[in-house]
Amino acid sequence: MNPRLSDIAHWLERLKAAAAAVDRPVRLMEVCGTHTMSAFRCGLHSLLPRNVLLLSGPGCPVCVTAQGEIDLMVELAQRPGLTLCTYGDMVRVPGQRGSLERARGEGADVRVVYSSLDAVALAAAQPQRQVVFAAVGFETTAPATAAALDRARRLNLDNFSVLSSHKRIVPAMLALLAGGRVNVDGFLCPGHVSVIIGARAYEPVVRDHAMPCVIGGFEEAHLIAALARLVELAAFEDPALVNQYPQAVTPEGNAHARALLERVFEPAEARWRGLGVIADSGLVLRGGYRAFDAMRRFGLSRPDDREVPGCVCGQVITGRVTPVQCPHFGRACTPISPLGPCMVSSEGTCQAWFKYGRQHRRHEPAGGRRIGTRREPKTAGTVSGQRGQR
Repeated sequence: MNPRLSDIAHWLERLKAAAAAVDRPVRLMEVCGTHTMSAFRCGLHSLLPRNVLLLSGPGCPVCVTAQGEIDLMVELAQRPGLTLCTYGDMVRVPGQRGSLERARGEGADVRVVYSSLDAVALAAAQPQRQVVFAAVGFETTAPATAAALDRARRLNLDNFSVLSSHKRIVPAMLALLAGGRVNVDGFLCPGHVSVIIGARAYEPVVRDHAMPCVIGGFEEAHLIAALARLVELAAFEDPALVNQYPQAVTPEGNAHARALLERVFEPAEARWRGLGVIADSGLVLRGGYRAFDAMRRFGLSRPDDREVPGCVCGQVITGRVTPVQCPHFGRACTPISPLGPCMVSSEGTCQAWFKYGRQHRRHEPAGGRRIGTRREPKTAGTVSGQRGQR
């Protein structure tokens, strides 16, 4: 047998054996939009035992961006003499005053960039225009924004600024558990974020909430191996932290990227779609970099979060509903005419369901224990990077 297929078969058998040892539903949550899309693309949900349910969490950076921040981007883009740069998925997210795509159609200068450094280059080439980079994403993309700010500072660009909507994933996971907002038995943690922040960043989730966490990669074998370990931990009620992606993730993460983030940004409260305000979950500019803060430069204040009527993206990304439970899914809300960001983003849960999972048999969230009802757990485990280790 092909070694890759043999590896998949091995982990799938382990997953099924662990699930068979549990006489209740096992609810797992991925907190990564790439995991969401990868799982649907490879048909992973159809391979899971009936008592194992994989839910989507707040792992899509476009989806977790609060509605007020979307409206703020549109407001900025409509200012004369200003160019707003951002990543492609943000352009079509609807706001109270339309989307950035609509604003561009009405004459606003909205540019899609592939790198934050592209926005810096544009500011250097057009000193007569103010260039604002609308920065979104977790710790994966935040170092690139920090590098852009570092370069803009060295070039003394007074026409470049950043509207930061960067988020930190671990505070969101803690908020989900502390607020009792999610009914899960374990977290599938994101591989690429973990490359930056390191495996040990999830220790508070395990230690303070007795919640198993497994870091996984994105190929089929990576996903099944990580889920097998997660079901095993849930089956034995073992609140351990396992690094199932040691070829890319180290315990401490990327020291250079973390140092760059710490030099440019500092943690601050941030507003999330579906979760509200979470302490220390955002990144704002620090010290001498505050001169590049678009909020300060243009005297902006964040508008209220007025959700698009009928959109339930906030409930989808907190695991409270699946997309097919939304009455607008696939009808009034499609990738061509989206009501909310979960249908817009290439990592959005609703788009994943629309593309791959509309006929999926698991349309209703499975029942299961509520947070805090498990038996007294074993002592929280430490980081493990060995395959198959309990």
